[in-house]
Amino acid sequence: MNLIGEHLSKSYDQDLQNLVNLFLKMGGMAEANLTKAIESLVKSDVALAEDVIDGDKEINFTEQQLDDLVVKVLARRQPAATDLRLIMAVSKCGADIERIGDEAKKIAKMARRATREGQSPIGYHEAHQMGNFVQMMLKNALEAFAKFDATGAYQVIEQDNEIDAMYKSASRAMMTYIMEDGRYVAKVIDILWVLRSIERVGAHARNIAEQLIFCITGEDVRYQKLGAKKDSALSPAASTEINDASLDYQPSNGEN
Repeated sequence: MNLIGEHLSKSYDQDLQNLVNLFLKMGGMAEANLTKAIESLVKSDVALAEDVIDGDKEINFTEQQLDDLVVKVLARRQPAATDLRLIMAVSKCGADIERIGDEAKKIAKMARRATREGQSPIGYHEAHQMGNFVQMMLKNALEAFAKFDATGAYQVIEQDNEIDAMYKSASRAMMTYIMEDGRYVAKVIDILWVLRSIERVGAHARNIAEQLIFCITGEDVRYQKLGAKKDSALSPAASTEINDASLDYQPSNGEN
C-alpha cells in the first residue's frame, strides 16, 4: 500500500507530497541545529552557538509555512481516513520539530554563556553522550517518516527508553558533584538544564514515531507498552513505503 499516489487527482497527490517534503525539510533543519548546539557546548564555540540561535528563526518560519499548507489542504481536499491521518501527523510532528529547535536553542544559549564565563566542563561528557544518542533518534525518526516505516518508528520508541535511563544516570552523577563540593552548584544546575533539553528532544522524536505509527496503521500507541501492538502493526498490510527520492530530508552534516 502506498500512502501517496493513489488518488485520481494528481494534484491531490502533489499536495500531500508537498506536505511531507516540507515537514522533512523542517526536520533536517532541526537536526542540523541540534548537532551544532551539542558541538558548540563541548567545543566552547560561541560562533557556532550564535549560528544555532539565529537558525531557530528559520525553523519557526518553516513551521508557519507548514501550518498554512495544512490548512489549505484540509480546506481544499476535505480528506478522510488515511489521508486525514497523514495530514494530522504532519501537523503534530511539525510542532514537535519546532520544539526540538527550541531545545537546541536553549542548549546553544547555555553553551554561549558557559564559554563567555569560562565555566569548567562539568557534565560535558554526559551531555555529549546523550546528545549523540538523541541525534541518532531524531535521524531515525525522520528516516522512518520518509519511508513510512513502522518498524523504524518502533525502534525510535524503544530508544526513548534508553535515553530516559541515560538522563537519570547523568542527573545522579551531577548531584554527586554538588554533594562533594558546593562551589559547583551553579555550574551543575546549568548542565542539568542542558541534559533536560536533550532528554526532551528524545521525547519529541518518540512523539514523531508514535504519530507515524498511527498514520500507517490507525493504531494509537501513545501511553502504551510495546508488545502485541507492535506485532499487529507490522503485519504485511501495514508495511508501507513511499519513494523518498524526491523528499527534502537530508541528514545533518555531521552524520555518516
